[in-house]
Amino acid sequence: RMFVQVCLYFYCKCLWRCLKFVVRKLTGRCELQRICYNTKPGAARTMKIEASLKGSKSKRLQTSVSVHPDAIEKTIDDIMELKRINPDINPQLGVSLQACLLQIVGYRNLVAEVEKLRREPYDSENPQHEEMLLKLWKCLKPNSPLKARISKQWCEIGFQGDDPKTDFRGMGLLGLYNLVYFAEWDTGIAQQVLSDSLQPKYSISMTLSPLPSQFSKAEWEKKKFDKAIGYSFAIVGINITDLTYNLLVSGALKTHFYNVAPEAPTLTHFQQTFCYLMHEFHKFWIEEDPLDIMEFNRVREKFHKRILKQLQNPDMALCPHFAASESLINM
Repeated sequence: RMFVQVCLYFYCKCLWRCLKFVVRKLTGRCELQRICYNTKPGAARTMKIEASLKGSKSKRLQTSVSVHPDAIEKTIDDIMELKRINPDINPQLGVSLQACLLQIVGYRNLVAEVEKLRREPYDSENPQHEEMLLKLWKCLKPNSPLKARISKQWCEIGFQGDDPKTDFRGMGLLGLYNLVYFAEWDTGIAQQVLSDSLQPKYSISMTLSPLPSQFSKAEWEKKKFDKAIGYSFAIVGINITDLTYNLLVSGALKTHFYNVAPEAPTLTHFQQTFCYLMHEFHKFWIEEDPLDIMEFNRVREKFHKRILKQLQNPDMALCPHFAASESLINM
C-alpha cells in the first residue's frame, strides 16, 4: 500500500510539472506571472504565490519566502532572472511579487515576535512589566485608585488572586501586552465588557452589540435578566490571547492579515485582531447563553470553529470595529 502511495505521489508530481510546462508554452507566462495577472491582490494572490514558491523545484525560489525584509528587492531580481522574465516588459510583476513577499516574510517575522513575547515570563522585579500592569488597572478603573500592588482589588478586573503575575504563566508577556492594548486603545468597549462581566444580572449595553438575531426585543429584555454573565475579564483576555496566538501560528490568520496589511503585518495588527476577537467572544458568550463558567471551554471551542470557518474564505478580513483600526480598513 505504501509503495502504491509513493508511486501515485511521484506520478501526480510529474504530471503537475508537465502540465505547468505545457501551460507556460501555450501562454508564454510562468506560474508566478499567471497568478499575479489573473488573481486580485490580497490573500488569494499572496497565498497562491507562497504555495508556488514553496512548491518550486528550485531551492532559490523555496528560500525566497524566508529572506530578510531588506533582501526582498534582490530576491525579486533573482526570481525574474531565474524565470527569464524581462522586468522592462513586465514592470508590474516585480511590484506585485514584492508586495506578496513583504506579506509572506512579515507574517513569519510576526510569528517569531509573538512567540518571543509569549515565552517571556512576567517579572515583578522588572519596572517596565510593573508599569504595564499598573497601566492596565488605570485604563480599566480610572476612578478607583489601586490601594496596594498586592491586593484583592485585582479580582475586580478578573484576575484570580491578589497578584496578577501568576495568571500570566500560560501566555507570558503576550497576555499582558494584549490586555493593555485593548484597555488603552479601545477603552470604551474594554470598560463596557469588564462592567458586563461583573454584573450579577444581564445588563448589556445595546450600544455595545446589536440585538441577537434569534431574539425579539421583548424576549431579549426578559432574557437579559435571567442570570449572571459569569466570567473573569482578565482571565478570559489571556485565554483569547491563546486563541489568537494559535490562529496565528497555525497560519489561519494569513487570510485576514494578507487582506488588511498592504505590506508586512505587524504586532499592532495582531493586537487589533485580539481586540476584535475579545469583543466578538463577549457577544458570542451572551448569544450562547451558557449555564455557568463551567461551559467556558465548550463555548470557546465553538467560537474558535466559527472564526476558522470565516477565515477559510480568501476574501475574509475580520474588520475590527474599533478606532485604532480605521486607518488600516481605509487602505
